[in-house]
Amino acid sequence: MGRILAIDFGKVRTGIAITDELQIIASGLTTVKTDKLLTFLKEYTSKEDVELFLLGKPKQMDNSDSESEVLILPFLEKLQKEIPLIPIKRIDERFTSKMAFQTMVDGGLKKKQRRNKALVDEISATIILQSYLYNQ
Repeated sequence: MGRILAIDFGKVRTGIAITDELQIIASGLTTVKTDKLLTFLKEYTSKEDVELFLLGKPKQMDNSDSESEVLILPFLEKLQKEIPLIPIKRIDERFTSKMAFQTMVDGGLKKKQRRNKALVDEISATIILQSYLYNQ
């Protein structure tokens, strides 16, 4: 059984989370600059057995696509072209950034640590992945 890799795509940086090989536990992996994301994913999947990409789908409250979807679609096409053997599934990512911030507060992180946007992105990807695992 391969791992599931979740992507919280951002304009500047992207949070990444990964499951264990049994797909039980979701863990934050890293945050990468978005312009280096495809290179990172190609390198990572050459070393690790990834069977599914989960890509966050940002939605508005009325369920329409968020403005950032315009940035995600070209990346999605490149990802499918560059790594065609790994399927991609989209998952609603509404409120994940707020949940990530609250997780940091609940975890006792100091205010300075909570300003680390890269950490928020990584936690958001982990929340996306954990909610997918929970619903399976």
